[in-house]
Amino acid sequence: MRRIAILLLLVCFSCGDQDPEAHIPYLSGYWEIEKVTFEDGTEKNYQINTVIDYIEIQGDSGVRKKLAPRLDGTFKATNASEQFYLKTDNNNLQLHYKTPYAQWTETVLKTGDSLLKIRNEDGKIYTYKRFTPITIE
Repeated sequence: MRRIAILLLLVCFSCGDQDPEAHIPYLSGYWEIEKVTFEDGTEKNYQINTVIDYIEIQGDSGVRKKLAPRLDGTFKATNASEQFYLKTDNNNLQLHYKTPYAQWTETVLKTGDSLLKIRNEDGKIYTYKRFTPITIE
């Protein structure tokens, strides 16, 4: 019985560390912000979003665009678009952005079919859910 318990603990701990590059296939797509968690633990929840993020990965780089969803299922692109490159550092997948005005890094914390968590340089954690369009017939 004791051996089984030790084996289960080893399996649980070994599954906790995800290969940073395993996040990459989940990044592409339409993402809607769900909440922001600040360094002090307080949260800001978003019930309705007028703008969503579209992320497209190609190789080791990508683009992030802001889109405004329309009721007919289409999107209106905003002027906000940022290019980034992917880098693995300290066993973390990072998105490195550089614009004419600024440069910054975000760290991917968790991904899944319908979940994306990213921490910025200020320590804020952004939780996104996969965007599901509202269709009115």
